[in-house]
Amino acid sequence: MLRITEIKLPLDHSEDDLKSAILKKLQIKPEDLISYSIFKRSYDARKKTDIYLVYIVDLETTQEQQLLDRFKKDPHVLMTPDMSYHYVAKAPSHLTTRPIVIGMGPAGMFAGLMLAQMGFRPIILERGKAVRDRTADTFNFWKKRSEFNPESNAQFGEGGAGTFSDGKLYSQVKDPQHYGRKVITEFVNAGASPEILYINKPHIGTFKLVGIVQNIRAKIESLGGEIRFQSRVEDIDIQDGKAKGVTLANGEYLASSHIVLAVGHSARDTFQMLYDRGVYIEAKPFSIGFRIEHPQTLIDRARFGDYAGHKILGAADYKLVHHCQNGRSVYSFCMCPGGLVVAATSEVGRVVTNGMSQYSRNERNANSGIVVGISPDDYPEHPLAGIEFQRRLESHAFELGGGTYAAPAQLVGDFLANRPSQTLGKVHPSYTPDVHLGDLSSSLPDYAIAAIREALPVFNRQIKGFAMEDALLTGVETRTSSPIRIKRNEKYQSLNTEGLFPTGEGAGYAGGILSAGIDGIKVAEAVALSIRSSG
Repeated sequence: MLRITEIKLPLDHSEDDLKSAILKKLQIKPEDLISYSIFKRSYDARKKTDIYLVYIVDLETTQEQQLLDRFKKDPHVLMTPDMSYHYVAKAPSHLTTRPIVIGMGPAGMFAGLMLAQMGFRPIILERGKAVRDRTADTFNFWKKRSEFNPESNAQFGEGGAGTFSDGKLYSQVKDPQHYGRKVITEFVNAGASPEILYINKPHIGTFKLVGIVQNIRAKIESLGGEIRFQSRVEDIDIQDGKAKGVTLANGEYLASSHIVLAVGHSARDTFQMLYDRGVYIEAKPFSIGFRIEHPQTLIDRARFGDYAGHKILGAADYKLVHHCQNGRSVYSFCMCPGGLVVAATSEVGRVVTNGMSQYSRNERNANSGIVVGISPDDYPEHPLAGIEFQRRLESHAFELGGGTYAAPAQLVGDFLANRPSQTLGKVHPSYTPDVHLGDLSSSLPDYAIAAIREALPVFNRQIKGFAMEDALLTGVETRTSSPIRIKRNEKYQSLNTEGLFPTGEGAGYAGGILSAGIDGIKVAEAVALSIRSSG
């Protein structure tokens, strides 16, 4: 097959227009084109008065070799690369070791799925509930229908933290082996819209993710995998530097010499247990800040001009960064077009915010994190010190919100003027259970507050209205990424614990659904090869 890149067409083009563009580019007759499919569709909105679509197309033609010869100097016509997935191993007929996967977030889910597809019948242990029960617990807490459950919430449970996000499926990680294609293909096989295979910046949305996660679970089980919910790992048995098994909170012991550690970035008790057992852990940078909300129509207009609201463009997003005078960097994080700010705590008496969108992205507000990068230099030198740093901010946010899981909030105009907010403006907060207006200046360290105050007017020059008086800041955003890294070697095993395979966000090797899924695949391959080589 051939691949053509950089086919540019207006927003309102027809399917015939795309076919005509292919024929024109290759200078072939209609009968020479056997078939074609869209590999990627994006848009170029650098000029708001001239927004157009950009296609990458794969096609079959009767003139393949002739066209390759004719366009050999054209970088936009080339052979389609092989992006199909090839399994690295197959389980032996008499499997003596069943690998254990701890965590059923994206990394654990794809590690488990891959191991199951290769015949290794993994046992997946998830401390939280199945995704539908977990969703009910989370939404009931948000709507004040039930108490907060520290074992079933926006962080813990089947699907991981990504279930209550925008469901974004794009990443900046290098992926020369096309693992990301495997991840997205499995989502489509489980019920996601086929368009996520080709649209730029694909996303699924929370409600759709629930059913998709259930279908992936069913596939794992149909292949011999076992999934246990409400099965928190209390301890890992390590003998002479080798993992031997796990002990669950109910006292049950499961033996295995191959343990995939796919806990999320909020599994703080697990991190402490690993540190106490001597597993090598180091502190790593992460970011802290607030969620900011604007009317989605403001963002659409700023990004798309007169094309705002166009169906094919959907709700507009943005990506912003500013390097401050005090040496800090402030940037937008996890931008959720047409979404909600949500309560994302995993511990009693703490407030944490995050963003979430449904597939339609049709809520009234746009939101994103406005966060400041920090490093281990900002807190006492200890591998787990970042966790305590997060906890202090989250506990203070709980107090500022009135001690009811309401989140502290402040209008942008008041924040920039350093005065408390007393009444809401035009932007209605989406965070539930509730928000408590006041002064956010004590909610983050002084250097972070100063950096955000410097960055907002700069962002306003890039997106007109970004620093509008009535835009709303809600605190605090602390779970941008894991505050630790469980370092691993070239075989994807812990540096000092053989048979322990750290993966995903919690281990410090991913930052989102797609990158976590990719990392889970890599670790599953390492486990499969290790089991095969050990007999």
